[in-house]
Amino acid sequence: MENKYKVGLVGAGSIAEIAHLPILAKREDVEMTGVMALHIESAMKAKQKHSIKHAVATLPELIDLGIDCAFVLSPKDCHPRQVIELLNAGIDVFCEKPMGCNLREMEEMANTAERTGKTLMIGFNRRYSPVYRKAKELYGNTTPDVIIAQKNRPASEYRATLENAIHMVDLLRYFCGECTHIEAHSIYKDPYYETLTTAQLQFENGTIGILVADRASGQWIETFQMHGKNRTVTVDCPDSITIVDSKESHTTNMTPLAMGWARVEDKMGFQAEDDHFFDCLKHNKTPLTNAADAFKTHELMHRILQIAGLPDLA
Repeated sequence: MENKYKVGLVGAGSIAEIAHLPILAKREDVEMTGVMALHIESAMKAKQKHSIKHAVATLPELIDLGIDCAFVLSPKDCHPRQVIELLNAGIDVFCEKPMGCNLREMEEMANTAERTGKTLMIGFNRRYSPVYRKAKELYGNTTPDVIIAQKNRPASEYRATLENAIHMVDLLRYFCGECTHIEAHSIYKDPYYETLTTAQLQFENGTIGILVADRASGQWIETFQMHGKNRTVTVDCPDSITIVDSKESHTTNMTPLAMGWARVEDKMGFQAEDDHFFDCLKHNKTPLTNAADAFKTHELMHRILQIAGLPDLA
């Protein structure tokens, strides 16, 4: 095609390599114009592997390449400064979650997007995953009594609940609307490296949400279970969804549907979210996971952390 989006990459780490770079490199409407990384060696490696035109060391250099949009895939504490600079330069931005590490900076990101009129989409890829989309379709406009959202992993990390469980918090908002009441607890020796956070959330639609974010589990496990209206829907992310009613139980697995070739980009929603970003740019639409909506997810996470006795996002 004649007109291609000139794309710049900020960050060339694991999320870039696992998810976005393989997708972007295959798009016919994209020119991989430039990549920037903290270490120029990483940028050079990505440039060679994915046929990117330029590797640069700084954000101003990337902007000077004349890019139309940017994918900010750097560490979370870098997001606010980088995103705001790109938006002010007239560049549309896709930014991985979380938006940042404090609410003031995140609000400034959302406000800058509104002021400049540029697109800022946040990478809550679970909303685009086929199993979660199917679950939302199944309940439609009805309300489950309870949703149990779990995202567990074997080892902790810096600000583990913010980094790992925010997907579940975002899904709970996506399914239930805004939260009206929270009870939360945590277990930790170091509050910046917690091993467990649990929360019970009451939502405006009447649903009770139960969040479990454990960092001392045997393996990575992500499940989302809804009960109500004489139906149970269980998502075992990323591959299966089971629907149970009074008559039968039916499970759909993503891999067989793809003749055994299901890719992580498809099952986890990365392909669909990147497609959505470019569709919004092309048709001047507001992304589902736009900055203003994503900020509300981070506000809810802030409240959960605060009530659980963990460092919040103030």
